Amino acid sequence: MTSAAKFLLLTAVFGLLAACRKEPQTNQGHSISGSTMGTYFRVTLSEFPNGIPEDTLQTTLQARLDRIDDLMSTYKPDSEVSLFNRSDSTDWFPVSTETATVVIAALEVFEASNGAFDITVGPLVELWGFGSQESTNQLPAPAEIQELLATLGSHQLHARLDPPALKKDHAELRIDLSAIAKGYAVDSLAASLEELGIPDYLVDIGGEMRAGGQKADHTPWKIAIETPTAKQRGIQATLPLHDMAIATSGDYRNYFERDGQRYSHEIDPRTGQPIRHSLVSVSILDTSCMQADAWATALIVLGPEEGRALAEQAELPAFLIIREGSDFRQIETSAFIPHLP
Repeated sequence: MTSAAKFLLLTAVFGLLAACRKEPQTNQGHSISGSTMGTYFRVTLSEFPNGIPEDTLQTTLQARLDRIDDLMSTYKPDSEVSLFNRSDSTDWFPVSTETATVVIAALEVFEASNGAFDITVGPLVELWGFGSQESTNQLPAPAEIQELLATLGSHQLHARLDPPALKKDHAELRIDLSAIAKGYAVDSLAASLEELGIPDYLVDIGGEMRAGGQKADHTPWKIAIETPTAKQRGIQATLPLHDMAIATSGDYRNYFERDGQRYSHEIDPRTGQPIRHSLVSVSILDTSCMQADAWATALIVLGPEEGRALAEQAELPAFLIIREGSDFRQIETSAFIPHLP
């Protein structure tokens, strides 16, 4: 899944429907914002730490994000991911600990989701017109899909930490970390803040969030889960977020229609086809935003029945929104219910 396929499905709630603006605003605390990975980042602090100039903190956080982007971007030709993708070697390819960590996490979710989360799916996303090239809304031939499917699959990808390296079984295999790297970046910023002795924060990168501590008024951070409508924004649910991360994946903004059929940007890597079920939005809570990010994508691919069943089996706190005609129905897994207000 490309970076364009991730949308701003979550926004922080700081008052009324201002929560649904692209970059959430706050009337409490201090905020630092900027750009990264083709989207925005915003860090909101209950109190600004003594002894740390604001521009120094801004520089520190931006540098951490720039490093992750330099390592994992598919748009930068000299990133580790791009160099690995271009390599025709099937030997171990040295990478940073950061990149290896993210790929290992992706491979674990690939196995646990029965292949629904797959970071090698990028060529299929491109084939369906949802990649970096401008879409022509043309349907790929079945033979093209089958030919690509034969060359993809994270079972043909390997990763290790000691020493950190990646390995592919054939030269054409490529990876795209856009469905997990933003979550990792959120965790990385949270770690940076905690290392600086800042316990109360809300980190938001393109709608993926992690909260530590509480707001300046000693109440929990609150977030909103959007109603999955393409033409207008509304709030489906709000919930407090305390020492927890949340990520959302949905299929309702990036799609095209042809001959009365809707084709979503969410591609099932097991079939090579866009998803066509009624599950339109999945939000996952986890202490790791990286894990939440990957699992949100996995469940949206799996669909309402299979996705819910796996989430219950894995004890994932998941919030699912299902389209029923012109209405929506929400389902919370057993592990999610304790987090409701």
